Amino acid sequence: MTSAPLTIGQVILAGMLMFINIGLSMGLKLGLERSLLVAAVRMTAQLLLVGLVLNWLFSLASPGPILLVSLVMATLASYDAVQRTSYRFAGIFLSSFVSILSAAFLVTGLAVAGILRVQPWYHAQYMIPVLGMVLGNMMSGISLAADRFMGDVANGRDRLETLLALGASRWEAAHPEVRTAMRTGMIPTINSMMVMGLVSLPGMMTGQILAGAPPATAVRYQVVIMFVIASATALGLLGMILLTFRVLFDEGDRLRLDRLQATRR
Repeated sequence: MTSAPLTIGQVILAGMLMFINIGLSMGLKLGLERSLLVAAVRMTAQLLLVGLVLNWLFSLASPGPILLVSLVMATLASYDAVQRTSYRFAGIFLSSFVSILSAAFLVTGLAVAGILRVQPWYHAQYMIPVLGMVLGNMMSGISLAADRFMGDVANGRDRLETLLALGASRWEAAHPEVRTAMRTGMIPTINSMMVMGLVSLPGMMTGQILAGAPPATAVRYQVVIMFVIASATALGLLGMILLTFRVLFDEGDRLRLDRLQATRR
């Protein structure tokens, strides 16, 4: 069995379901009509463009363009991860980029080459979807963790400066904030894993089943992907928090809140 082809008309019919959201927004005076329309049009345009790019990538046998597209994806994810934080510091985008790029490429590379054993390792049909799922989850986790860490440090200034004045090292003083931020960033992934298969059927597994893959095969792929996502997210969170930690606490064990700026949201 193979997946049933979808016509443009069927896609348009599905798009008409958005009128439910728009109707509710108008009836309840939520003011989300414009946002809903823009989001729907933007999503459709972006996915159609991605479909064209993927068709081109899948036909290539060279790692250069595939790695370039992967780098662009990581750059966009790094930028978006710090766009909605309540605080910023100079170099926050670079910190996000380094954390996401190193963790995502390391774990995705191990998954594609060492676990899935794709030949060649840069096969776009595997590399791009796996990397996309990893980046999407890392982006959310890093955004939550960085926002929580910077907020807790800013709000806990008195406690932190007291500990530092009493002789605690910067790590000893900030360890509770680091631990809380790591937990905050990992919670979405853990929650997703806890209910997967009971409450929700993940998109990758559903897509494979709709495409005709045996359910057992689809389940195995999904389990592998979730382990990859969890490990990449943990490494990315740790990298981002440690880089932020080095900015907010200097080598002289001093709190440097002067480097932190609140954003207007």
